[in-house]
Amino acid sequence: MSPSPIRLGILGLGAVAQAVHLPLLAKRPELYTVAGICDLSPEVTDAMGRRYGIPQSRRFSHFDDLLDAGGLDAVMILSRGSHTSAVRAAFARRLPVFCEKPLAYTTAEVDDLIAAEPDLGHPAILLGYMKQYDPAVIEAARLLEDVDDVRSIEASVLHPTGASQLALARLVGPSGPPPPHVQAEADAEDLALWRTAVGDADEALWRTYRGALVSSLAHDLSIMRSFGSPPATVDFADIWRQSSRYARRDVGRDRKSFGEHPPSISATGTLAGGGRFGLSWHYLPDFPAYREMVRVVHGRGTVELTFPSPYLLHAPTELVVTSLDGDAERRVQRRSVTEAFETQLEAFHAMVREGIEPRSGLDAGRADILDCQRIVASFAARTGTPVGGEVGRLVGGPAGVPIP
Repeated sequence: MSPSPIRLGILGLGAVAQAVHLPLLAKRPELYTVAGICDLSPEVTDAMGRRYGIPQSRRFSHFDDLLDAGGLDAVMILSRGSHTSAVRAAFARRLPVFCEKPLAYTTAEVDDLIAAEPDLGHPAILLGYMKQYDPAVIEAARLLEDVDDVRSIEASVLHPTGASQLALARLVGPSGPPPPHVQAEADAEDLALWRTAVGDADEALWRTYRGALVSSLAHDLSIMRSFGSPPATVDFADIWRQSSRYARRDVGRDRKSFGEHPPSISATGTLAGGGRFGLSWHYLPDFPAYREMVRVVHGRGTVELTFPSPYLLHAPTELVVTSLDGDAERRVQRRSVTEAFETQLEAFHAMVREGIEPRSGLDAGRADILDCQRIVASFAARTGTPVGGEVGRLVGGPAGVPIP
């Protein structure tokens, strides 16, 4: 007999829930039953409840109410901002967690979760790095298993406006802003994490760290980990902002994530095996479509990945492998319509029901946050940019030295 469906409680019914997770969960009733939903907006909760047949009694505005109502085997955390408090609340009730990124913004938050992680007889959390479950990434990792001389990994993200990426999803949003006390609580949490992460650094740097690095470029760090080649040192980093008089699209709601003038980011450094890496991230309001590219160079060829927008379900990631074939060049292209988000849901079910280890848990999430901090610390040390908090403590070390 196949394992029974997981009764899942969902926190956060925004873009990634509406565009990705709820439609996929509805397709897989053999794996999941949505047993409760929760969002700060009652309007959105009711709209999603009606769309997916969730009884009124299983619709909530407060996460604790969802948890206290019982009838759950696991929770999925899809809300905005740091997910530390929600993960901790689920852990306290011994519920396994599927956690979308960002897990947290500080290593202190993750250390708190590591200390609180319950022994459930199986892993307690899967981090939502869906690209690690992409068939192209899995195949690329397999091909690189016997490569002992990765010379370089280059990753580049071209990020258009969120509105342009999500127009196809026809999202349902609240008709007005949240109640003042709710907004005040969110602002207070944001400020506290700002100070803990980067001290008195200005808002532009905080949003760059919070939005562009921890919430976006961390995906590329997770891919590097999948290839067994995470950064060893960060030797150079830059953050800059440019604009064009020909710009057409407004930044819009992305200001909340990336700042008033979203940045470009570049970082380079070494890999543990002796190679080098280069990361770049560019916010491009008028770029026609999201594009992400990862290229691995080694002594016998290259492995290249091109990712489409994550909101285009079943749009294939392109894998191109170049190698020597006699005295000729051999290029193999691989494209699969298997959806990485759906494979990730299968992995979470396997984690809960069969004890299968996830590709990323708390330790991996902590490592990615630390690498994002090292990028900001390298930039701050080189430019004399004021920074404090956890990042500030990294600035004092010698440039490029690995931080434990």
